[in-house]
Amino acid sequence: MSERSFVIRTPPDDGLTAVHEALGEIWAESPGVGSWDRMAFETALSELTSNVVQHARSTRHVICLVEISVDDRELRAVLNDSASAPDLDVTAPRDMPDEWAEAGRGIPFIQALVTRFEYNRVDGQNIWSIVRERRRS
Repeated sequence: MSERSFVIRTPPDDGLTAVHEALGEIWAESPGVGSWDRMAFETALSELTSNVVQHARSTRHVICLVEISVDDRELRAVLNDSASAPDLDVTAPRDMPDEWAEAGRGIPFIQALVTRFEYNRVDGQNIWSIVRERRRS
């Protein structure tokens, strides 16, 4: 199993550099993860991290702990952030907005790339998790 964790503080950190660096290290330790799984998971995690940072509402800096793990069955990431609770539901499948829409693609995009996408509010924290089950070769 490979694991990494790091903290994002906003502003000014957008978190994407840390996501790509952590995943680069994990991929080096986990050569058996297929390219499709890597691409889908990295894209979903980058989108989720960007959305958390971009849409975080708080009267102070937002702190986000990102934990990533890879094992023989799945790729998993959990983001725990200190922002105010968002007003959205990630459990219901969403359609992509029309081609001219300027927003609204993030959640359906993530849903299309992972096996599970969950959100919970626990003790004043937002807990976001994504899981992609690995393809069997």
